Amino acid sequence: MFRGMKAKNPPGPKTLSIADLARMAKVLKLLAHPYRLKIIDILESGGSAPVHRLVEELDLPQAVVSNHLKKMLRIGLVACRRRGKEVWYSLGDRRSLTILNCMRAKKGASR
Repeated sequence: MFRGMKAKNPPGPKTLSIADLARMAKVLKLLAHPYRLKIIDILESGGSAPVHRLVEELDLPQAVVSNHLKKMLRIGLVACRRRGKEVWYSLGDRRSLTILNCMRAKKGASR
């Protein structure tokens, strides 16, 4: 280092506010359920799916699947649109795939 020059500190990670962290915690809490993660998995592989397909693949009552979807819809993890009499769901926020892909990588990792 030359005399008289100050070393620049590399920019550190941006700090997050408590409000940002609280929102993230809500998403993580919502995703901390195997059926909700499976819904994300199904929607990623098919692009979108009607409720009856999710019910069949999850092997759960329609009311239970609808409850999960309602919670996911409320925070934007999924989006929905009506096609005739059916309601189709798709991923609303693709960032949830990051979490799912981390878990997929962990499953494949050996210890």
